[in-house]
Amino acid sequence: MNRLILASLISLATVSSAYAQVTVKDPWVRATVPAQKTTGAFMQLSAAADSRLVAVRSSVADMVEIHAMTMSGNVMRMRAVSGVDLPAGKPVDIEPDGFHIMLMGLKKQVKEGDTVPITLVFAGKDGKRQSVEVKAIARPLSAAMGSGGDAGNMGH
Repeated sequence: MNRLILASLISLATVSSAYAQVTVKDPWVRATVPAQKTTGAFMQLSAAADSRLVAVRSSVADMVEIHAMTMSGNVMRMRAVSGVDLPAGKPVDIEPDGFHIMLMGLKKQVKEGDTVPITLVFAGKDGKRQSVEVKAIARPLSAAMGSGGDAGNMGH
């Protein structure tokens, strides 16, 4: 009987920790020119259970926000959002032409090859939060999602 109770408790502990598990794939930031004070961070996020990216922090910037880019007619609009939903098992791209992370008030130039520390904060359906530390590599100004190319101007 004790083994059954112990096995049940272990199973519950595994389920509760798995729900919040988020995988971060290919994190990167766009390098900057010397006087530039803003850049973007990009990656792909996958969650084992429904959750939400609710906050982002980085020691390289005074302020970090989650932004969304939308098109209204022929006008591109950028705005801060409170978070990004992560449906269970479905990858969500954090990319220049959609949801992205803005690092503002950069404390120094981000040069190609630099490693930028980023803390992502996720909330599960029950409100419990999990932080994930990411090391994003700075890619050239012309870098796009995937293998490279020109992603265009982010307009910030």
